[in-house]
Amino acid sequence: MKILARQLTVDLYNCKNSKLNDKDAIESTLAGIAVQHHFQVIHAYAAQMTDDHFCAMLLCQEGHIGVHVYTELRYVSIDLFICDTEVEPDEIFRALRKFFQPDKVRTTFLKRGDFGSNKDARPKIKNRIAPVRRIRNTGAKVVRILARRNKT
Repeated sequence: MKILARQLTVDLYNCKNSKLNDKDAIESTLAGIAVQHHFQVIHAYAAQMTDDHFCAMLLCQEGHIGVHVYTELRYVSIDLFICDTEVEPDEIFRALRKFFQPDKVRTTFLKRGDFGSNKDARPKIKNRIAPVRRIRNTGAKVVRILARRNKT
């Protein structure tokens, strides 16, 4: 199957990193990713869109990385479009996830320019919940179940 590129979109919810407001640290992280994966950066751009919305973009020979940070919501939206067959979008995603430290992650993987079969054109979506949040939610469910049992 021949594809032109792979695209990974990522939603990071309830990010814990105190550097969410640190535009320089975010830009530095993106630059580090570009160096680590030997990307040829054509243009790097960052802008404060509103008081609580920051955007950073890397346009590279190998694709692009776009990051939107909403500080008040502690939410980050990431778009990884990679044309280089040697680079896995998941590797870049893991570095960004480590930087932002989210509680919940939602990813969507797309094969762009898929000239192979059209058997299943739907995107693959994965939801991941960090273990601490999962334990907290499970604990709350156990308390509710126990409370119901005590009432009867």
